[in-house]
Amino acid sequence: MTVLITYATKMGATASIAAAIGVELRAAGFTVDVHELGAVQAVTPYDAVILGSAIYQGRWLPEAVRFLRRHERQLRTRRVWLFHSGPIGTGSRPDQPVPADVARLAREIGAPPVKTFAGDLQPDAVLHHADLERLVGDSRDWQDVRAWSHHIATALETPPAD
Repeated sequence: MTVLITYATKMGATASIAAAIGVELRAAGFTVDVHELGAVQAVTPYDAVILGSAIYQGRWLPEAVRFLRRHERQLRTRRVWLFHSGPIGTGSRPDQPVPADVARLAREIGAPPVKTFAGDLQPDAVLHHADLERLVGDSRDWQDVRAWSHHIATALETPPAD
């Protein structure tokens, strides 16, 4: 089974989460390609697709939403999982609401609920933004990323329900 993991990232945190998911799925025996959205021309070579986006000011990055719309028909015939990364700061709780357009597209393609992962904000990203300085740090929960990856691996080993 071949799996595409593709992502749109603003500061790199979503890319590193996508890469970590790829490592876990390869270890589970799947053939996996991990690519930034701009490098993906088609989803047709893949049995399953995992798409991630940074979430910024309550919105997915535009290129991720465009990807869902452009490939909607093909995604409906594949196993699809979606995630976003973005909540940051000490005590960050990954309960970021899913933007309405993404939630609608997820329903239309038959994807399970969007998974939220905490994000990462590095000091160089907040220059001249004093209000963000208190949020600096890596809030990503790698155990959560691994657990979600294992959940997907288990689902991929099980034929989809009709």
